[in-house]
Amino acid sequence: MKKFLNSVDTVLTESLDGFVAAHADILALGEEHKFVRRKLLKSGKVALISGGGSGHEPLHGGFVGHGMLDAACPGQVFTSPTPDQMMAAVEAVNTGAGCLFIVKNYEGDVMNFDMAAEMTEGVMQIVTNDDVAVENSSYTTGRRGVAGTLVVEKIVGAAAEQGMALEPLKALGERVNGATRSMGVALTSCTVPAAGKPTFDIGDGEMEFGVGIHGEPGRRRDTLKSADAIVEEICTAILGDLGDSAKGRALLFVNGFGGTPLMELYLMYNSARKTFEKHGVTVTRSLVGSYVTSLDMAGCSITLSMFDDETAAFWDAPVHTAALRWGM
Repeated sequence: MKKFLNSVDTVLTESLDGFVAAHADILALGEEHKFVRRKLLKSGKVALISGGGSGHEPLHGGFVGHGMLDAACPGQVFTSPTPDQMMAAVEAVNTGAGCLFIVKNYEGDVMNFDMAAEMTEGVMQIVTNDDVAVENSSYTTGRRGVAGTLVVEKIVGAAAEQGMALEPLKALGERVNGATRSMGVALTSCTVPAAGKPTFDIGDGEMEFGVGIHGEPGRRRDTLKSADAIVEEICTAILGDLGDSAKGRALLFVNGFGGTPLMELYLMYNSARKTFEKHGVTVTRSLVGSYVTSLDMAGCSITLSMFDDETAAFWDAPVHTAALRWGM
């Protein structure tokens, strides 16, 4: 294993120290590294809090700032943050309008955010579950929450910035989640620093189809196919799951898992856009890059989110975070 490390035990805290120092104009670090928060809070605004295991950067800390999250709680690599982290974040960023948790559907995340919500007043939750690859996995009961979580955080974040109240924000987030589908494919495994070796073995001529963002198994192991063939199968699965709602305007988001060059991600985007538009989808918004990663895994996911006038306007609204910035 070759990684830039001082110690496996300190990799997270040292990374968080560097992250917040690099973006000190917009971010502050919570006590004991429990959370990252917006440096300047907006009084009377519903606070949005997310989080999860580290190793998926820039998710979630990279989306803390104007127009998205107010705080993010980082767990150890691929390990849920603890309820006390969420409770500390609520105390730090709740300015009186309540808090909304945005939680990926992984068992540890759901359990710990549930516990924090039960022990804290004025908190509601959205659980994202956009992955169409498998109904259940080694990490979840029900579908996994993956790259579509970013779409929910951006749209709900914009609505919160504009003053939407807690219950309508929850309803909006659930609507966006319901209109969003994702699926991924891995070409290599990731290597967790504490393990020091790849999470799974995969041959040079193989791919893991429908993989999760922790390297957990997907639909099947298969021989490596052309980009167009891979995209066709992913898009077919997404369109089939959306059914009749897969017509009209949409966001197409091609997400890298950490070890895939942008050149290949744009190639996948080009193929996916042609495939979706051939089936009646009009891609009006796009995002390409490594935003919901799995450490150093080579691979990508494709996300389609059906838009209307409201959600498109919220997507276009100004955002200023470490990882997403436009309109300001």
